[in-house]
Amino acid sequence: MLMFYYEVTCSSCKNKFRVYEDSLRFRQVKERTSKIFRCEECYSKIRMDAIKNFFR
Repeated sequence: MLMFYYEVTCSSCKNKFRVYEDSLRFRQVKERTSKIFRCEECYSKIRMDAIKNFFR
């Protein structure tokens, strides 16, 4: 099965990553609803930092 994807540069770490067509991020990249995209690692780090700071 052929899957379409976009190759996007992470805004945080500047590494390239792929966004596949069955994900929400694919639709966001395609429609350009946001100009800031983060890879899964950076996204989860930022999310965990936010959760930790919320409970302080």
